[in-house]
Formats: sequence, structure tokens, C-alpha cells
Amino acid sequence: MPPTRAQKATGPEAGETVPPVVDLVLGASACCLACVFTNPLEVVKTRLQLQGELQARGTYPRPYRGFMASVAAVARADGLWGLQKGLAAGLLYQGLMNSVRFYCYSLACQAGLTQQPGGTVVAGAVAGALGAFVGSPAYLIKTQLQAQTVAEMAVGHQHNHQWLPADSWLVALAGGMISSIAVVVVMTPFDVTSTRLYNQPVDRAGRGQLYGGLTNCMVKIWRQEGPLALYKGLGPAYLRLGPHTILSMLFWDELRKLAGRAQHQGT
Repeated sequence: MPPTRAQKATGPEAGETVPPVVDLVLGASACCLACVFTNPLEVVKTRLQLQGELQARGTYPRPYRGFMASVAAVARADGLWGLQKGLAAGLLYQGLMNSVRFYCYSLACQAGLTQQPGGTVVAGAVAGALGAFVGSPAYLIKTQLQAQTVAEMAVGHQHNHQWLPADSWLVALAGGMISSIAVVVVMTPFDVTSTRLYNQPVDRAGRGQLYGGLTNCMVKIWRQEGPLALYKGLGPAYLRLGPHTILSMLFWDELRKLAGRAQHQGT
């Protein structure tokens, strides 16, 4: 019997098309994108599951009644953004769990384990269990954040997470580090390319001897070193960007204050 479409998508053929590390990135990215759209359903599911905890049926108030009514109840109590409560923790959970899951399964495919009788089931089960174990702490935080709401609509125990004081510089740092994720993902390939272009040897006329321009440099890197080479230095770039942005704004603000004081004293 020929393999089904699903088998083709998850069988050894699929695992051999890309390296495990690429599967790690692609799998985690795909699941994080899906999480953005499905997180509101998670919020509603969490509220419904906590409603009436350890109480006899009919003896407790039911602020959440059915799917659509629950969506409306969450939106009224917490605003539309309330439907995305716990999104950051949900993205962390999806990224951790699925990066491990896809990476381990892809390794099993690459090693030929999935071609053995029952190998696909075993590899999938082991990869899934490892992913769930790694992502469990993030899932705990996600659940607690999704359960948080105003007192009138509260169900289950309310874990009041106040991670950082509102006026702390750590808030700005955390915000900078979170926003830096999107920046480095988009900009690192161009940063790598510019570094290569600026550092290449040149002839007497000043023309580059390795690359003929931005596009040529990107294509050569992709072909010779693989697509992940465009993300070399990603970790240091990410760790630098958040603190650099925050320190720049902090120093700018302080220098403006000094300049204002000097101007005021001079008048």
C-alpha cells in the first residue's frame, strides 16, 4: 500500500530533506505562529476547566457558559487583549516544547530509526515526552496567567504575578529584550552580509574580490555555507541589542537633563 499524504509529511522522507537543526527552527516557528491564533481558545478553555473546581454541580456561579458566551465574558472583563492573556508564556512553551520535539524526531529520521517496525511511533512518543518535559514550566506560568481576571469573574486560584515593579528599569530592559527578538530575526542576515562586504579583500581599484554586492553576497553565503550561515552571531546580536537600546535611551535622557540644567544656569 502506498504511503498516505500524512505519512509522506511525517515519514523519513520528510526528515531527510532538512537538517535536524533546521527542523528545530522551522517547527518551533510554525507552532509559535499557530499559538498567536489559538491562544484565545486556550484562555477560554482554561477558564471553563477551572470553573466550579471541587464544588458540587449547581452550587457555584457560572460566569462562563459555553464557548461564545465565554469569549464575550472574557472580553468584557479583561478587554479584547484579555483573550491573549499568557501569550508570551504560551509562545515560550510552544518554542521550547516543539523545538525539542521536532529536533529529536528529525534526528531519529536521520538515523533511520523511523524506518524500523514501530520506529515512527516510538520516535514520536519519545520526542513528544521530552518536549513536554522541557516546556512544562512555561505551561505552568501560561495557565496561571490565563486564569487571572477581575474578582467578579475569577475562577480557580488566582496567582498574582508581579514580576517587576512598574517603575523599575528592569521593565524597560525586559521590553527591549522581547522586542529585540523580531529585530534580530529580520536584521541579522543583513548584518552578516554587511560584515562580509566590509571585511572582504579589495583589488587596486577598490572593488571587492569575493562579493559583487548585497544580493551576490547573500546568495554565495546561502549556497556555500547553508541558509543558517546568514544567522551567524545571532546570540550575541540579540544579547547586545536590548541592553544597547536601553542604555542609549538612559544615557540620552540623562545627558538631556544635564544640558537643560547647564542652559538654565547660564541664563
